[in-house]
Amino acid sequence: MNAKKAKESYDGKIENLMAKIEEKEALLKSRDVEKDSLIDKILDLTYFSLESDEEAISYFEEQGYVAEELALTISDQIVSQNKAGADNPIVPFVGMEGNMAINKVRLLNHKWIIADFTDGVYWGQLFIIYDVRKDGVVDFEVEKSFLYPRN
Repeated sequence: MNAKKAKESYDGKIENLMAKIEEKEALLKSRDVEKDSLIDKILDLTYFSLESDEEAISYFEEQGYVAEELALTISDQIVSQNKAGADNPIVPFVGMEGNMAINKVRLLNHKWIIADFTDGVYWGQLFIIYDVRKDGVVDFEVEKSFLYPRN
């Protein structure tokens, strides 16, 4: 009689452990799906960026630049024009609640930039065309811009 109870007890434990294993495997599969989904989202978000544009990287390399270093330099040039007490000269709007400053810059390729700006209350975005001249000077031209209306 004891052997039968022991077997039933072990069978119950085995079933319980098998259920836990199945639960953990299902959780791992769902995490793999989430991971794959996140990787897809990251790839999608970086599609329009200098870092993932091989043609743009080659363009700069042919001119003797390291694209990653140049991208940092260009971003720094734009953001460094944020000065205390003055609007960033690249932003074509006058700050109404403070000074217009550029917050975020993304190089899309070897010719285009998008940027975000704000004065602390009002905000907007810029589409900038840029060119790196042979002497290393970077020229910027705001092609399009908009300011969100205040709600």
